[in-house]
Amino acid sequence: MDNVPPRAQLDREIFALALPTLATLVSEPLLLLADSAIVGHLGTGELAGLALAANVLGVLTGLSIFLAYATTGTVARRLGAGDRSSALSGGFDGLVLAVLMGAALCLGLQALVPVVTAAYGADPAVTSAATTYLRIAAFGLPAVLLLLAGTGVLRGLQDTRTPLRVVVAANLGNIGLNLVLVYGWHLGIAGSALGTLIAQTGAAAVVAAVVLRRMRAAGATPRWRPRAVLGAARAGSWLVLRTATLQGAVTLTTVVAATAGTVGLAAHQVVLSLWVLLAFALDAVAIAGQALIGRALGAGEVALGRALTRRMLLWGVLAGLAFGLTVWLTRPFSVGLFSPDPGVQQLVGRVLLVVAVITPLAGVVYVLDGVLIGAGDSRYLALAGLISLLVYVPLALLVQARAAGLVWLWLAYGGFTLARMVTLTLRARTDAWIRVGA
Repeated sequence: MDNVPPRAQLDREIFALALPTLATLVSEPLLLLADSAIVGHLGTGELAGLALAANVLGVLTGLSIFLAYATTGTVARRLGAGDRSSALSGGFDGLVLAVLMGAALCLGLQALVPVVTAAYGADPAVTSAATTYLRIAAFGLPAVLLLLAGTGVLRGLQDTRTPLRVVVAANLGNIGLNLVLVYGWHLGIAGSALGTLIAQTGAAAVVAAVVLRRMRAAGATPRWRPRAVLGAARAGSWLVLRTATLQGAVTLTTVVAATAGTVGLAAHQVVLSLWVLLAFALDAVAIAGQALIGRALGAGEVALGRALTRRMLLWGVLAGLAFGLTVWLTRPFSVGLFSPDPGVQQLVGRVLLVVAVITPLAGVVYVLDGVLIGAGDSRYLALAGLISLLVYVPLALLVQARAAGLVWLWLAYGGFTLARMVTLTLRARTDAWIRVGA
């Protein structure tokens, strides 16, 4: 039987990875909130356009999140098995795949921007703003995906501090660039997209340089290995499907919100930005779980993996309760930060009450998601995502058919979160997800 460390030591290991990850993850949606605040004061149409553009980019980058998750698991397992050189070589394959995918997505989005934005059925001014933003932001997709993969490699190496420093610096730079380009140079929503593009490219270059330096230190040679890159793509296919179900739910929510008019869509953008902030904060423990569970199972330490899971679940539940209470208490003060429109403010305030209730459920969901990703149980995660999406689709369509409004739409999204919690909890209670070795 494995020797399981005391709870205090387990907590130290968890928080050594989770706290820097928390700061890293929170800085990203804070950037989106800053963009929303900057663009929102250009007008409600521009803010609604940003909502559509952010959803499109969120779908593309979300589907590509396996580049971070899969490389974290691969690197952590090989590290746990004692092969650091092989761990970094596997991580480099992920970097190559990221650049190739990013270039393909950039070209595809540029060709399809008019079709994609028109599909939302928003007002012409909103569609025009979204198109302007996407035309520029598409060029940043190779950098965004490279940053995902490079961050995954570093997390697999149990290093969450380097991504923190890079992302915080990039996001602070981005806010400064956006203020100058949007209001100083009067570029409008195009300035916001350009500032983000510059910041993302710089961050990706720094993280890639760090990974290459560590490869050389470990005696691993960066090489173009087509079979290994293809293998990395195949390994991530189930995670792509899992993420597609999550992005499908978010996209369906945005599409239904768009039918509620410009005010409803603008309010949805604010609430969604806050929800992403909460989700990323809760994901800090989950990402620590990916690295720790991958390393423990790679070393064959099953009891340690179980013990880590129990502790992370506890902290996930407590974090969900704390964040939900924070949303509830700060709601009267936060609604006016993102739009001067009284209609938007009133609607945001009502929907945030729903978000406060959903957040504790998400605390369980994100931890279990991270544990199962770290264990390599991506096939089940895809199946669970499909089941949850099948639960959510009729609920969302019913809200649309009855024109029930944004509050009921977010209540329906709470049903999606609940379905995820049930399916993941049932899996975690079995031994089917536990597989040891590199």
